[in-house]
Amino acid sequence: MAHRAAEAGLRVCVLERGRAYPPGSFPRAPHEMRDNFWEPKAGLQGLFQVWRMKEIDALVSSGLGGGSLIYANVLLRKDERWFVDEDGERWPVTRADLDPHYDRVERLIGVARYPEHLVQVTPKSLAYRAAAAQCGFEHGFPPLAVSFGADGEPLGQPIKDAPPHLHGPHVRTTCRLCGECDIGCNYGSKNTLDFNLLSSARNRGAVIRTRCEVRRFRKTGDDAFAIDLVDFSAADGGQPQTVSARQLVLAAGTLGSTFLLLKNQHHFPGASRRIGTQFSGNGDFLGMALNAKDAMGKARLLDPGQGPVITSFVRQPDAADGGAGSGRGFYIEDAGYPDFFNWMAELGRLPMALGRVARYARNVGEKAIGLDRDTNLGAEIAELIGSCDFTKSVQPMLGMGRDVPGGRFFINDDGHLDLDWPAEKSNAFFDRMNRMMADMAHALGAEYVPNPLSSLLQRLITVHPLGGCPMGRTPDDGAVDPWGEVFGAPGLFVADGAAVPGPVGANPSLTIAALSDRFADRVIEKARARA
Repeated sequence: MAHRAAEAGLRVCVLERGRAYPPGSFPRAPHEMRDNFWEPKAGLQGLFQVWRMKEIDALVSSGLGGGSLIYANVLLRKDERWFVDEDGERWPVTRADLDPHYDRVERLIGVARYPEHLVQVTPKSLAYRAAAAQCGFEHGFPPLAVSFGADGEPLGQPIKDAPPHLHGPHVRTTCRLCGECDIGCNYGSKNTLDFNLLSSARNRGAVIRTRCEVRRFRKTGDDAFAIDLVDFSAADGGQPQTVSARQLVLAAGTLGSTFLLLKNQHHFPGASRRIGTQFSGNGDFLGMALNAKDAMGKARLLDPGQGPVITSFVRQPDAADGGAGSGRGFYIEDAGYPDFFNWMAELGRLPMALGRVARYARNVGEKAIGLDRDTNLGAEIAELIGSCDFTKSVQPMLGMGRDVPGGRFFINDDGHLDLDWPAEKSNAFFDRMNRMMADMAHALGAEYVPNPLSSLLQRLITVHPLGGCPMGRTPDDGAVDPWGEVFGAPGLFVADGAAVPGPVGANPSLTIAALSDRFADRVIEKARARA
């Protein structure tokens, strides 16, 4: 939205509550991670915000570039037949409406499928593809917002012809396959929005203010908006300010935009009563394949720390697809994580390896008292570390798809955002996903374990919250119109996941971006009509 508006010559101000994260600035040390959460009242202004509501937990981002800073880079289009028109989920736009916007966004952000020469050195990619073929599942490598090196080129080389970006002199390099996508890429290999669209917006005159959190907004007598914010960069750590705008675009994420609209709804008495409705977790679910074995019964090397976080997917057709499809469709993607997670897991398992610890202590003791005069401890340390079969043979699986978007947000008695969501309506969907994850795990020679938070605590976690300000054709079936403008509040737009009227099914980032690009057409049109 900022890029399109600035490109059209509009005066643009972007207010971002978080800070900018140039390459090398994402926390890694434990003491840095401890402060890497967003809760200003506790003095925390970090990257991650964790929302715990009645029915579901959600993880979102805070920083210049938004969710792109911590997502797994997947830019899949919403399946053409999944733009449904059914009770509880009515899409007022079609795939044909969005395809030109998908095209433009992909071109501006930069996408590439995981190249085959890297697939060949990524064990989880090879294993996932083979498991999908064994099960007869549809498999693919999704477009990723990552810059990869050419075949034969060493990893981590400076990106050739990289355009200037708002972080100034910081050099971006090609992907190093380190699995750190979801905690912020310190090498600039991800094509996050600060490197492309936001840099383009600033180059075209947009003012970008970081560490400015919007608290309230209202319409003023001269048909403009007054926006109250707190500037955390001020000397006193929280200076209230007010800015004004002719048009106001909320892009604070599904939870942030819905929260702001619900809190300020009393200033817009003509707004639709649908604000807060049609929440969807995009069917997010985590499954684990553990202790994978090869044909010889030995631990199978999957190595989830090698590669980008996500490299491939399997897809389950939907009843809307016709043919062999039934039920509600979904995707299951391979997943990875940084290698330091493996170290944490192995250290956590060390107390279960008392025999190794005892042998190490005995060997060191024998050297100390002279019974063993070999001064080399390499073999003893290697035995203490062990085979690491557990961490090398694990494969997380990320599921997402067409759950039932029946949730409703509200402001609780303490003034916080909360959610009522009849998750049981999606039980059949999650049961099918669990069965397919189990099939994939068994094809990998592994045991299948569903997310413990789901199976033991009856809690779901989403990293793709959607809805709350859903699009609709009329105020009776949506909070915003098919161009993102809030019904009954001219000039007020929502351009993020809150406007999505139901699950995307695939990773929703590209669809959110395409919708925002479409909404920009209306913002620009209205600005020119006013001029």
